[in-house]
Amino acid sequence: MAKITETVLRDGHQSLIATRMTTEEMLPVLKLMDGAGYHALEVWGGATFDACVRFLNEDPWERLRAIRKEAKNTRLQMLLRGQNLLGYKHYADDMVDEFVKKSIENGIDIIRIFDALNDTRNLKSSIEACKKYGGHAQGCVSYTISPVHTNEVFIKLGREIEGMGADSFCIKDMAGLLDPYNVYGLVKELKAALKIPVEIHTHATSGLGSMTYMKAVEAGADIIDTAVSPFAEGSSQPSTESMVYAFRGTEYDTGVDLGLLNKIAEHFRPIREKYILDGLLDPKLMGVDINTLVYQVPGGMLSNLVSQLKESNAMDKFDDVLKEVPRVREDLGFPPLVTPSSQIVGTQAVLNVLTGERYKMVPNEVKQLVRGMYGRTAVPISAEIVEKILGSEERISVRPADLLEPELERTKKEFAQYIEQDEDVLTGAMFPEPAMKFFQYRNARNYMIDSELLHEEDMVYPV
Repeated sequence: MAKITETVLRDGHQSLIATRMTTEEMLPVLKLMDGAGYHALEVWGGATFDACVRFLNEDPWERLRAIRKEAKNTRLQMLLRGQNLLGYKHYADDMVDEFVKKSIENGIDIIRIFDALNDTRNLKSSIEACKKYGGHAQGCVSYTISPVHTNEVFIKLGREIEGMGADSFCIKDMAGLLDPYNVYGLVKELKAALKIPVEIHTHATSGLGSMTYMKAVEAGADIIDTAVSPFAEGSSQPSTESMVYAFRGTEYDTGVDLGLLNKIAEHFRPIREKYILDGLLDPKLMGVDINTLVYQVPGGMLSNLVSQLKESNAMDKFDDVLKEVPRVREDLGFPPLVTPSSQIVGTQAVLNVLTGERYKMVPNEVKQLVRGMYGRTAVPISAEIVEKILGSEERISVRPADLLEPELERTKKEFAQYIEQDEDVLTGAMFPEPAMKFFQYRNARNYMIDSELLHEEDMVYPV
């Protein structure tokens, strides 16, 4: 039997409409989803937290509680960036412990934990905290292709993660690089090497996603990630209905109710149409992008590169930038192209092309990566590149979080006047400026409701 994790409430809309689906659009369908027979619903983490606060004027913690209230029987899953939590830098261990604790208290069952560099030292605190508070810790590696990323490397990482206490293991193929026959061999070897369940996550960007899932399941993968059809395919995951139908009546039958899936899809179709009309769902994201396989650039990274070049009136340099990305990646130790390393590599590639001189301009994030502040790269960065980027600055070899002082109590004091719940401290720690604006908005809203100048149902939540 193959199990299904449904991603429409997290990665599905993150991949296609920049994570703009609102809680109000999710809640009416949750009871149907809860009864469909999914292994889990991925509902939180990734960019959902940032988007709630920054763009939707929503409390992400309230979203999680509302989803949990409606979906009482199905496991709720989130994506966590290890020591980065849901932000873009490393946080101290006390902050990691508190965040994981509050995530589980508010309704999360499974936490998928990954690190952008596959440095397992950056998974340690999150896995330990998840186990401590009774959650299911899913250790994860970011899949990528390079001369140094072989199946043997991923199997070694899998063993290491299992040894850290993970309850399951996931291959996270964020760019859609996995191909059917390679995944078959990889899963076969993983199932022989590990005692814990194996989950496969891919995207349809390259056009290989459904075939990859078929061969992964045949090789013994326990769980695959899919999105219900209105928010599937393109840069999202393969369609849930298609995969459920493909396995129906076989030894891999998912047990998911196709009749309920049709009703769930009916709910999301008008929402999809709304975002097409709004311009958030770009039809280009729904096609096959072969550049993914040529340059190993995820769909989200491609759109970011286009945005940077448009701002500089330099779209004529797009092909040059695509060719520069693999060169920068090699220079920086072959990091997988996933948040935040994808942004770091992409920005440096754009600067190298626009300035006409490689590493003439170097952003602070690139310097921090070379210093070791994000963790250990797959291969050491050459002395020549280190000197060019850092000069005489010192590098570190310890786990980056070992250099951080406890920060939970300090953050509580910084946001004391805005705190309405314990979770607000964590929101403020990860996204200080957007959180401050949201807290001020919330205070003003609550004041108007208390003064009977406004009713809650009349509040407008801008998208």
